[in-house]
Amino acid sequence: MSHEHSHPPIVNYNKAFAIGISLNILFVVIEASYGLLAGSLALIADAGHNLSDVFSLMLAWGANRLAIRSSGENRTYGFRGATILASLASSLLLLVALGGIAWEALGRLLDPQPVQGMIIIAVAAIGVVINAATAMLFMSGQRHDLNIRAAYLHMVADAGISLGVVVAGIAILLTGWHWLDPLMSIAIVLVILIGTWRLLKESINLSMSAVPESVQISAIRDYLNAIPQVVELHDLHVWALSTTEVALTVHLVTREQAIDNQFLLETQQQLHDLFDIEHVTIQLETESSENSRVLNRPQCI
Repeated sequence: MSHEHSHPPIVNYNKAFAIGISLNILFVVIEASYGLLAGSLALIADAGHNLSDVFSLMLAWGANRLAIRSSGENRTYGFRGATILASLASSLLLLVALGGIAWEALGRLLDPQPVQGMIIIAVAAIGVVINAATAMLFMSGQRHDLNIRAAYLHMVADAGISLGVVVAGIAILLTGWHWLDPLMSIAIVLVILIGTWRLLKESINLSMSAVPESVQISAIRDYLNAIPQVVELHDLHVWALSTTEVALTVHLVTREQAIDNQFLLETQQQLHDLFDIEHVTIQLETESSENSRVLNRPQCI
């Protein structure tokens, strides 16, 4: 069967990941060193979080590289599912890091330690620039790829959190309230937790072959039922092959005259154009066939 469209290639983000990881490793070293020097838990907490982001970026990079590998006899869809596993692992890794930061911050809140506000301000300000620059590397791809969105959201959150640490440093200089440092650490945890929850939820759903959030299965069902030749449908399944590609299978009961290749091509093309379904398999059955006997073998784009 000829295809009316080709599957879009998975975008290669090698350069973006290499730059982002290098910048963040450098900043982790700087931030952790000055955090220890200044006695700032907020800086150390942010450095620990940035280190987890380095691992997350590495996971996302590895998954992106695996996803572009060709399929084989044993993996007919290739390694596209690695992008889903990477986004899930990234979310879980972040939760572990948040737990450690929150535990230490609560201890410091009960027993505040003096910190050097000016060092906090200077180092965190560098973090704002580095994290914002890294986020920009993934801005274009985050709308269509959950794996890239994970990297993007980590960096955007880090930029905002570093800005919050700057504010805490200024407040400590003005008030002398050293308990603001661990309080800011707790705020960091809460902000990241809220921002990560949706990513974690969606990653779990995709790993369980749930319908992607970007797809409205009710709209697909309405479209298929509205086709004049279709009498009814059943066994409609939609799931993610990767963080960028969606697959669909469905059985359509049609009037016999509707069963031809042109009908299949038009239906498959519409599912692609209207709902971004990249891999469509339609099995046709006729209204008049006994026990819905299948007259056409499954065909897919």
